[in-house]
Amino acid sequence: MDQDEILLDAEERMEKAVNVLMNALKGIRTGRANPGLVDSVRVEYYGSPTPLKQIANISCPEPQQILIRPFDATTLDNIARAIIASELGMVPNNDGRVIRLNVPPLSTERRKQMASRIKELAEEARVAIRNVRRDANKHADTAEKEKTMAEDDCKATKDQVQDLTKKYENSVNEKAASKEKEVMEN
Repeated sequence: MDQDEILLDAEERMEKAVNVLMNALKGIRTGRANPGLVDSVRVEYYGSPTPLKQIANISCPEPQQILIRPFDATTLDNIARAIIASELGMVPNNDGRVIRLNVPPLSTERRKQMASRIKELAEEARVAIRNVRRDANKHADTAEKEKTMAEDDCKATKDQVQDLTKKYENSVNEKAASKEKEVMEN
């Protein structure tokens, strides 16, 4: 791998780590109804676990309510079971056509649990970013040993990878702090 390939690969993989964090943070509740709370719930659908958003229309008609309207009415019971199993802390109300989820207000204890979960997710993202840095540095060292990259280029590549690492770690920290503040305020 040459210098540009190493940097491009590292940046793409670090960006993916941040995107995974963002998707995980969408599912953390803030006391308001949000379709992102149930998007990633996996429902048993014809023998395979399927994301809820692929088999139902999810909306929020009221600030404290999520409405799930499945495309296939026979999946209502499976959806209700999946929501209960997901430990979201919400009880599904099934009326035969749609499922309504009332979003209860968050207790202080639950807010603290969510804040600690946010910190765990952020740390997982930072670890993923550091693993990408390690891999990129290893590629640079290998290229130098194989004489396909000069020593100065190897050092410059490692410096640029470190700059990318700092940039993406700061992005993770900002997103986690923002979500934590949002959870603790409401």
